[in-house]
Amino acid sequence: QLPDGRFHNFMSYDRRWLDEVGSDDSIGRAIWALGIGMRYAPRDAWRRLCATLFERALPMVEALGFPRSWAFAAFGIVEAHAATGGERPSFEQALRTLGSRLVAAYERERSERWEWFEPAMTYENARLPEALVRIGGALGEPGLVDVGLRALAFYESVVVENRMFVPIGNAGWYPRDGHRARYAQQPIEAAGMVDAALAAHAVTGEIRYRRLAELALEWFYGRNTRDAVMATGGGCFDGFDELGVNQNMGAESTLAYLSSALALAQPAAEVLRIAR
Repeated sequence: QLPDGRFHNFMSYDRRWLDEVGSDDSIGRAIWALGIGMRYAPRDAWRRLCATLFERALPMVEALGFPRSWAFAAFGIVEAHAATGGERPSFEQALRTLGSRLVAAYERERSERWEWFEPAMTYENARLPEALVRIGGALGEPGLVDVGLRALAFYESVVVENRMFVPIGNAGWYPRDGHRARYAQQPIEAAGMVDAALAAHAVTGEIRYRRLAELALEWFYGRNTRDAVMATGGGCFDGFDELGVNQNMGAESTLAYLSSALALAQPAAEVLRIAR
Protein backbone atom coordinates (compact mmCIF):
# COMPACT_ATOMS: atom_id res chain seq x y z
CA GLN A 1 0.00 0.00 0.00
CA LEU A 2 1.23 3.47 -0.91
CA PRO A 3 1.27 6.29 1.67
CA ASP A 4 -1.85 7.87 0.14
CA GLY A 5 -3.85 4.64 0.54
CA ARG A 6 -3.63 3.37 -3.04
CA PHE A 7 -1.76 0.20 -4.01
CA HIS A 8 0.97 -1.08 -6.28
CA ASN A 9 -0.01 -3.89 -8.63
CA PHE A 10 3.00 -5.07 -10.69
CA MET A 11 6.13 -6.57 -9.12
CA SER A 12 9.15 -8.09 -10.85
CA TYR A 13 10.53 -11.53 -10.00
CA ASP A 14 13.28 -9.84 -8.00
CA ARG A 15 10.60 -8.07 -5.91
CA ARG A 16 10.89 -4.57 -7.38
CA TRP A 17 7.74 -2.58 -8.06
CA LEU A 18 7.22 -1.97 -11.77
CA ASP A 19 4.47 0.65 -11.47
CA GLU A 20 4.05 3.97 -9.73
CA VAL A 21 0.51 3.04 -8.74
CA GLY A 22 -1.88 0.24 -9.64
CA SER A 23 -4.84 0.57 -11.99
CA ASP A 24 -8.24 1.59 -10.67
CA ASP A 25 -9.42 -2.01 -11.04
CA SER A 26 -6.52 -3.35 -8.95
CA ILE A 27 -7.17 -0.76 -6.25
CA GLY A 28 -10.85 -1.69 -6.21
CA ARG A 29 -9.92 -5.36 -5.92
CA ALA A 30 -7.55 -4.64 -3.05
CA ILE A 31 -10.35 -2.86 -1.19
CA TRP A 32 -12.59 -5.84 -1.93
CA ALA A 33 -10.01 -8.23 -0.44
CA LEU A 34 -9.53 -6.09 2.65
CA GLY A 35 -13.26 -5.94 3.31
CA ILE A 36 -13.42 -9.73 3.08
CA GLY A 37 -10.49 -9.93 5.49
CA MET A 38 -12.15 -7.58 7.96
CA ARG A 39 -15.19 -9.83 8.10
CA TYR A 40 -13.84 -13.33 7.67
CA ALA A 41 -10.12 -13.55 8.49
CA PRO A 42 -9.77 -16.31 11.11
CA ARG A 43 -7.45 -14.39 13.45
CA ASP A 44 -8.24 -11.16 15.23
CA ALA A 45 -4.80 -9.74 14.41
CA TRP A 46 -5.40 -10.32 10.70
CA ARG A 47 -8.81 -8.66 10.88
CA ARG A 48 -7.27 -5.63 12.61
CA LEU A 49 -4.54 -5.36 9.98
CA CYS A 50 -7.11 -5.55 7.18
CA ALA A 51 -9.13 -2.83 8.91
CA THR A 52 -6.08 -0.56 9.15
CA LEU A 53 -5.26 -0.93 5.45
CA PHE A 54 -8.94 -0.59 4.53
CA GLU A 55 -9.30 2.69 6.44
CA ARG A 56 -6.26 4.11 4.64
CA ALA A 57 -7.68 3.08 1.28
CA LEU A 58 -11.28 4.23 1.76
CA PRO A 59 -10.69 7.92 0.85
CA MET A 60 -9.27 6.77 -2.50
CA VAL A 61 -12.67 5.39 -3.53
CA GLU A 62 -13.70 8.92 -4.49
CA ALA A 63 -10.98 9.02 -7.15
CA LEU A 64 -11.86 5.70 -8.83
CA GLY A 65 -12.99 6.49 -12.34
CA PHE A 66 -14.50 3.36 -13.87
CA PRO A 67 -17.63 1.28 -13.24
CA ARG A 68 -15.81 -1.98 -12.54
CA SER A 69 -13.48 -0.38 -10.04
CA TRP A 70 -16.58 1.08 -8.34
CA ALA A 71 -18.12 -2.39 -8.23
CA PHE A 72 -15.00 -4.09 -6.88
CA ALA A 73 -14.59 -1.47 -4.16
CA ALA A 74 -18.28 -1.70 -3.30
CA PHE A 75 -17.98 -5.44 -2.65
CA GLY A 76 -15.29 -4.77 -0.06
CA ILE A 77 -17.17 -1.91 1.55
CA VAL A 78 -20.30 -4.05 1.84
CA GLU A 79 -18.26 -6.62 3.76
CA ALA A 80 -16.62 -3.98 5.96
CA HIS A 81 -20.05 -2.47 6.60
CA ALA A 82 -21.29 -5.87 7.80
CA ALA A 83 -18.13 -6.53 9.82
CA THR A 84 -18.66 -3.32 11.81
CA GLY A 85 -22.37 -3.84 12.34
CA GLY A 86 -23.33 -1.04 9.97
CA GLU A 87 -22.16 1.53 12.51
CA ARG A 88 -19.60 3.40 10.39
CA PRO A 89 -21.19 6.38 8.61
CA SER A 90 -18.18 6.69 6.28
CA PHE A 91 -18.77 3.16 4.99
CA GLU A 92 -22.45 3.85 4.36
CA GLN A 93 -21.64 7.13 2.61
CA ALA A 94 -19.10 5.42 0.36
CA LEU A 95 -21.70 2.82 -0.61
CA ARG A 96 -24.26 5.49 -1.39
CA THR A 97 -21.73 7.34 -3.54
CA LEU A 98 -20.83 4.22 -5.51
CA GLY A 99 -24.46 3.20 -5.88
CA SER A 100 -25.37 6.65 -7.19
CA ARG A 101 -22.53 6.53 -9.70
CA LEU A 102 -23.61 3.16 -11.05
CA VAL A 103 -27.25 4.22 -11.31
CA ALA A 104 -26.21 7.43 -13.10
CA ALA A 105 -24.14 5.43 -15.59
CA TYR A 106 -27.08 3.09 -16.19
CA GLU A 107 -29.54 5.94 -16.73
CA ARG A 108 -27.14 7.75 -19.03
CA GLU A 109 -26.57 4.76 -21.34
CA ARG A 110 -29.83 2.84 -21.23
CA SER A 111 -32.37 2.83 -24.06
CA GLU A 112 -35.34 0.73 -25.08
CA ARG A 113 -33.04 -2.03 -26.34
CA TRP A 114 -29.97 -1.45 -24.17
CA GLU A 115 -30.40 -1.79 -20.41
CA TRP A 116 -26.75 -1.35 -19.56
CA PHE A 117 -24.18 0.89 -17.83
CA GLU A 118 -21.82 1.44 -20.76
CA PRO A 119 -21.96 1.68 -24.55
CA ALA A 120 -20.44 -1.81 -24.76
CA MET A 121 -20.34 -5.01 -22.76
CA THR A 122 -16.72 -5.91 -22.18
CA TYR A 123 -15.20 -7.92 -19.33
CA GLU A 124 -16.64 -9.06 -15.98
CA ASN A 125 -19.99 -7.65 -16.98
CA ALA A 126 -22.06 -9.34 -14.28
CA ARG A 127 -20.12 -7.46 -11.59
CA LEU A 128 -21.94 -4.22 -12.41
CA PRO A 129 -25.51 -5.34 -11.64
CA GLU A 130 -24.15 -7.45 -8.78
CA ALA A 131 -22.70 -4.33 -7.16
CA LEU A 132 -26.06 -2.54 -7.16
CA VAL A 133 -27.82 -5.59 -5.74
CA ARG A 134 -25.26 -5.91 -2.96
CA ILE A 135 -25.19 -2.18 -2.19
CA GLY A 136 -28.97 -2.02 -2.13
CA GLY A 137 -29.12 -5.07 0.10
CA ALA A 138 -26.59 -3.65 2.55
CA LEU A 139 -28.32 -0.27 2.75
CA GLY A 140 -31.90 -1.52 2.61
CA GLU A 141 -32.48 0.46 -0.58
CA PRO A 142 -34.89 -1.43 -2.86
CA GLY A 143 -34.47 1.15 -5.64
CA LEU A 144 -30.81 0.21 -6.06
CA VAL A 145 -31.70 -3.48 -6.00
CA ASP A 146 -34.34 -2.98 -8.69
CA VAL A 147 -31.91 -1.27 -11.06
CA GLY A 148 -29.40 -4.05 -10.48
CA LEU A 149 -31.98 -6.73 -11.19
CA ARG A 150 -33.14 -5.00 -14.39
CA ALA A 151 -29.57 -4.80 -15.65
CA LEU A 152 -28.94 -8.41 -14.66
CA ALA A 153 -32.05 -9.49 -16.56
CA PHE A 154 -30.79 -7.71 -19.67
CA TYR A 155 -27.37 -9.31 -19.31
CA GLU A 156 -29.00 -12.71 -18.90
CA SER A 157 -30.99 -12.15 -22.10
CA VAL A 158 -27.72 -11.61 -23.95
CA VAL A 159 -25.58 -14.42 -22.54
CA VAL A 160 -28.00 -17.29 -21.91
CA GLU A 161 -28.85 -19.25 -25.05
CA ASN A 162 -30.95 -22.42 -24.90
CA ARG A 163 -30.11 -22.96 -21.24
CA MET A 164 -26.40 -22.45 -21.86
CA PHE A 165 -24.19 -19.67 -20.53
CA VAL A 166 -22.37 -18.02 -23.45
CA PRO A 167 -20.31 -15.13 -22.05
CA ILE A 168 -19.22 -12.13 -24.07
CA GLY A 169 -15.92 -12.94 -25.76
CA ASN A 170 -12.93 -10.65 -25.54
CA ALA A 171 -12.32 -10.91 -29.30
CA GLY A 172 -14.53 -7.91 -30.04
CA TRP A 173 -16.81 -7.62 -26.97
CA TYR A 174 -20.41 -6.46 -27.57
CA PRO A 175 -20.87 -2.83 -28.66
CA ARG A 176 -24.37 -1.40 -28.57
CA ASP A 177 -26.07 -1.90 -31.96
CA GLY A 178 -23.19 -4.15 -32.99
CA HIS A 179 -22.44 -7.87 -33.02
CA ARG A 180 -21.53 -9.67 -29.82
CA ALA A 181 -18.30 -11.65 -29.75
CA ARG A 182 -18.75 -15.31 -28.86
CA TYR A 183 -15.03 -15.93 -28.43
CA ALA A 184 -12.67 -15.89 -26.62
CA GLN A 185 -14.60 -16.94 -23.51
CA GLN A 186 -12.94 -16.72 -20.10
CA PRO A 187 -13.58 -18.28 -16.67
CA ILE A 188 -13.92 -14.94 -14.87
CA GLU A 189 -17.15 -14.33 -16.79
CA ALA A 190 -18.75 -17.51 -15.46
CA ALA A 191 -17.54 -16.71 -11.94
CA GLY A 192 -19.04 -13.23 -12.15
CA MET A 193 -22.41 -14.59 -13.22
CA VAL A 194 -22.39 -17.12 -10.38
CA ASP A 195 -21.79 -14.37 -7.83
CA ALA A 196 -24.30 -11.95 -9.35
CA ALA A 197 -27.04 -14.57 -9.52
CA LEU A 198 -26.40 -15.67 -5.93
CA ALA A 199 -26.55 -12.06 -4.77
CA ALA A 200 -29.91 -11.69 -6.53
CA HIS A 201 -31.12 -14.90 -4.91
CA ALA A 202 -30.05 -13.73 -1.46
CA VAL A 203 -31.97 -10.49 -1.82
CA THR A 204 -35.13 -11.77 -3.53
CA GLY A 205 -35.38 -15.38 -2.43
CA GLU A 206 -36.35 -16.30 -6.01
CA ILE A 207 -35.08 -19.77 -6.84
CA ARG A 208 -34.61 -18.90 -10.52
CA TYR A 209 -31.54 -16.89 -9.61
CA ARG A 210 -29.92 -19.86 -7.92
CA ARG A 211 -30.66 -21.89 -11.04
CA LEU A 212 -28.99 -19.16 -13.08
CA ALA A 213 -25.91 -19.46 -10.85
CA GLU A 214 -25.89 -23.22 -11.37
CA LEU A 215 -26.13 -22.70 -15.13
CA ALA A 216 -23.07 -20.44 -15.07
CA LEU A 217 -21.14 -22.99 -12.97
CA GLU A 218 -21.94 -25.67 -15.54
CA TRP A 219 -19.87 -23.67 -18.06
CA PHE A 220 -16.80 -25.01 -16.23
CA TYR A 221 -18.01 -28.59 -16.55
CA GLY A 222 -18.59 -28.59 -20.29
CA ARG A 223 -21.98 -26.98 -20.82
CA ASN A 224 -20.53 -24.40 -23.17
CA THR A 225 -20.26 -23.73 -26.89
CA ARG A 226 -17.27 -26.06 -27.25
CA ASP A 227 -18.56 -28.85 -25.00
CA ALA A 228 -15.19 -28.47 -23.30
CA VAL A 229 -14.58 -29.40 -19.67
CA MET A 230 -12.63 -26.44 -18.33
CA ALA A 231 -12.15 -27.55 -14.72
CA THR A 232 -10.00 -30.63 -14.37
CA GLY A 233 -7.31 -31.98 -12.10
CA GLY A 234 -7.88 -29.28 -9.51
CA GLY A 235 -7.27 -26.44 -11.96
CA CYS A 236 -9.08 -24.60 -14.72
CA PHE A 237 -8.03 -23.81 -18.28
CA ASP A 238 -7.73 -20.15 -19.20
CA GLY A 239 -10.59 -20.15 -21.70
CA PHE A 240 -11.30 -21.08 -25.27
CA ASP A 241 -11.80 -19.64 -28.73
CA GLU A 242 -13.25 -21.02 -31.95
CA LEU A 243 -10.21 -23.23 -32.56
CA GLY A 244 -9.73 -24.81 -29.17
CA VAL A 245 -9.05 -24.58 -25.45
CA ASN A 246 -6.22 -22.51 -24.01
CA GLN A 247 -4.34 -25.24 -22.15
CA ASN A 248 -2.68 -22.85 -19.71
CA MET A 249 -4.09 -22.98 -16.17
CA GLY A 250 -3.51 -19.57 -14.65
CA ALA A 251 -4.23 -18.60 -11.07
CA GLU A 252 -7.05 -16.27 -12.09
CA SER A 253 -8.87 -19.02 -13.95
CA THR A 254 -8.40 -21.64 -11.26
CA LEU A 255 -9.54 -19.25 -8.53
CA ALA A 256 -12.56 -18.27 -10.63
CA TYR A 257 -13.59 -21.91 -10.80
CA LEU A 258 -12.87 -22.72 -7.15
CA SER A 259 -14.69 -19.65 -5.83
CA SER A 260 -17.73 -20.45 -7.98
CA ALA A 261 -17.84 -24.09 -6.93
CA LEU A 262 -17.44 -23.13 -3.28
CA ALA A 263 -20.15 -20.47 -3.46
CA LEU A 264 -22.68 -22.99 -4.77
CA ALA A 265 -21.56 -25.67 -2.32
CA GLN A 266 -22.71 -23.47 0.56
CA PRO A 267 -26.29 -23.65 1.81
CA ALA A 268 -28.62 -21.14 0.18
CA ALA A 269 -28.06 -17.71 1.70
CA GLU A 270 -30.58 -16.29 4.11
CA VAL A 271 -32.89 -13.97 2.25
CA LEU A 272 -32.33 -10.31 3.02
CA ARG A 273 -35.52 -8.63 4.18
CA ILE A 274 -36.00 -5.76 1.77
CA ALA A 275 -39.42 -4.35 1.03
CA ARG A 276 -39.66 -4.38 -2.76
